[in-house]
Amino acid sequence: MADLTQTPRPIPALWQRIDKVALTGALILLVLAVFDPPAVAPTVAEMLDSFAGTLPYILFAVIAIAGMKASGSERLLDGAFKGRETRMIVIGALVGGLSPFCSCQVIPFVAALLAAGAPLSAVMAFWLASPLMDPAMFAITAGGLGFDFALAKTVAAVALGLAGGLTVKLMAATPVFADPLRTQPKVGGCCKAKKATLNWRFWQEAQRRRVFAESGWSNFVLLGKWLMLAYLFQALLIAYVPAEAVARLIGGGGIAPIALAALVGAPAYLNGYAAVPLLEGLLTQGMNPGAAMAFVIAGGVSSIPAAIAVWALVKPRVFAAYIAFALAGAMVAGVTWAALA
Repeated sequence: MADLTQTPRPIPALWQRIDKVALTGALILLVLAVFDPPAVAPTVAEMLDSFAGTLPYILFAVIAIAGMKASGSERLLDGAFKGRETRMIVIGALVGGLSPFCSCQVIPFVAALLAAGAPLSAVMAFWLASPLMDPAMFAITAGGLGFDFALAKTVAAVALGLAGGLTVKLMAATPVFADPLRTQPKVGGCCKAKKATLNWRFWQEAQRRRVFAESGWSNFVLLGKWLMLAYLFQALLIAYVPAEAVARLIGGGGIAPIALAALVGAPAYLNGYAAVPLLEGLLTQGMNPGAAMAFVIAGGVSSIPAAIAVWALVKPRVFAAYIAFALAGAMVAGVTWAALA
């Protein structure tokens, strides 16, 4: 008798192979074609024009990340989380705010730190800063929202990591942070490749050239598809959302627009790269600059990939503290940027 459990299921298999980001963009254009056919061509043209303007920044980011992967420069982080606790907190915030870790790399890296006995304060500093900024994010943010905004976001990422890490250190003996781990963490994750030894002249080895090409292409596809979708949203936002409505909701002065953006950013944030064009459009429509900063800080820390990394390893009370740090840091960053901008 045939084993029916081995019968292929073509529809689920096909669904898994479909790129959901590309599918979303195609469905949006299909809906637009049904309800407003004359708007399709101008919308696509504006999307492509915006993408072309960002392309130099994308290429710079892709080449930089691929070079770091191929050269094994991630090895420079080995040993950074050793020594005095305050020093580790500072290193954690700086590494988190400046290193090119992807979401899947954060889980095994942090698990290894916790397994090795690194204090939760240093890990929290890294956790808070890591989702907010990396070389690719800086390049895309600078291209879309300006160098000043990108620099301010970087400073906010490091500052949030420092504040969170030092707070955990001061409150380490309280019930919130005592015995914080779910189970003894194990090193693992979706990034299975081992770190290469350090060699800046990576082009001299075939294996490193292959890593450079594969990493460069995968990052270009990742950045490209998310930014194309985001520029599509931006074009629709400018075309169909009245500027007066945006200015009335999240424009103007005061702390209310900043608080609203921080609260909305936490559940609504999808992708750091996609957020840049959306905020560019909202700022054009009258968004409070401080609200834009609050949105990216709160949303970045609490985004699904970043939050999963924390939830998987620590108890709910520590996870709640992580979210609280994100919202408080977003508020402070938003108020500060509104005053400076």
